[in-house]
Amino acid sequence: MPLIKIYTWNYCPYCVRAKRFFEEKGWTYEEVNLDGKDDEMQKLIEKTHHRTVPQIFIGEVFIGGYTDMMEKERSGELAKIVENQ
Repeated sequence: MPLIKIYTWNYCPYCVRAKRFFEEKGWTYEEVNLDGKDDEMQKLIEKTHHRTVPQIFIGEVFIGGYTDMMEKERSGELAKIVENQ
């Protein structure tokens, strides 16, 4: 199983949904909470060009946010990414 990393903020409903999705799948993940860490958030924005959270990585692949992840889940692409990482 590849490393799943999710960047979050406190009180983010989409972050909660993403973490629940991983838990329901039985996938372990590493959470990086960015509350009060403006420098780290800025670096992440520069890397991904996304200004919102959650920001989800599976291995080295940037998945996007919760909605992006669920679109990939519905299309079957998410399972392929997990298999290939």
